[in-house]
Amino acid sequence: MKFLHFFPLICLIMTNCNPTPTSSHTADEDRVQTALQDKGKSMQQHLTLHQLDSTNLHLLFVAYKDIDRLDVFAKSTRDTAYKRIQQYKICARSGQLGPKKAEGDKQVPEGFYHINRFNPKSKFYLSLGLNYPNAYDRAQQYTGSDIFIHGKWETVGCLPMTDELMKEIYLYALWAKESGQEKIPVYIFPFEMTDENMEKYKSQVEESTFSFWQNIQEGYLLFQKNHQELSTKVQNQKYIFTF
Repeated sequence: MKFLHFFPLICLIMTNCNPTPTSSHTADEDRVQTALQDKGKSMQQHLTLHQLDSTNLHLLFVAYKDIDRLDVFAKSTRDTAYKRIQQYKICARSGQLGPKKAEGDKQVPEGFYHINRFNPKSKFYLSLGLNYPNAYDRAQQYTGSDIFIHGKWETVGCLPMTDELMKEIYLYALWAKESGQEKIPVYIFPFEMTDENMEKYKSQVEESTFSFWQNIQEGYLLFQKNHQELSTKVQNQKYIFTF
C-alpha cells in the first residue's frame, strides 16, 4: 500500500496551530479596522457584482486539500442556494490525504465543520476556528484541537491563507456573523470527489480511509447538486446527510 505524502510550500516552523493572542493590544485591535480600510470597499463592490450585500450575507466555505484551494460560497439570508463568489489559494499544507486522527499528527481534518470562534488577536494575524473534533470525529475517538483558517504562511494542520487574503476571508465571515449566521459551514474535502478522482486516489490510501471518503462523497455530491447547506448527523459512526 502506498501513501500520498504532501510537503508544505515552505518549511514548517511552527510546533502547533493554536493562534493564541499576542501581547500587542494596539496592533491587535487595529487589525479588523485595517482590513476594512484595505479591503472593505473592493469587497463591497465584489458582492454587488453578485447581487449580494454585506448586511444581508450568509457564507459557506469549501476547501480542497490536493489543489490547495478554498472556495467562498455566499447567499442572501432569504435565499436557499449558495453561489461561489471567490476562490483563494491555500498557501501551505502539512500531512497527507486522509482525515485528522490524533493530536500532533499534522493532518488537516476532512469532513463537515463550522466556524465556532473568531480571533482578531491571533499570532497568525486573524483566524477563524473550526469545531474539530466534531461529532463524527468524536465517534471515531479522534483527538486534537485548535484547527483554524488563519493568516501567515506557515502551519501544521490548519489552512494558512496569508495575511492579505485573510483580511478578506475574516471580513466575509464577520459580515455573515453580523447578518445573523450563527454557524458558518466549512466543508473540507481531500479533493473534488468525482468518481474519477475517487478511483485515482483509491490505491494510495488504506481501505478505512477510502470507506470514509465514500461516506463524505455523498455530502459532496449533494452539495454540488443543489448548493444548499447540508444538515449532518452521525449514526453508526457515519455521516448522514439531509438538507
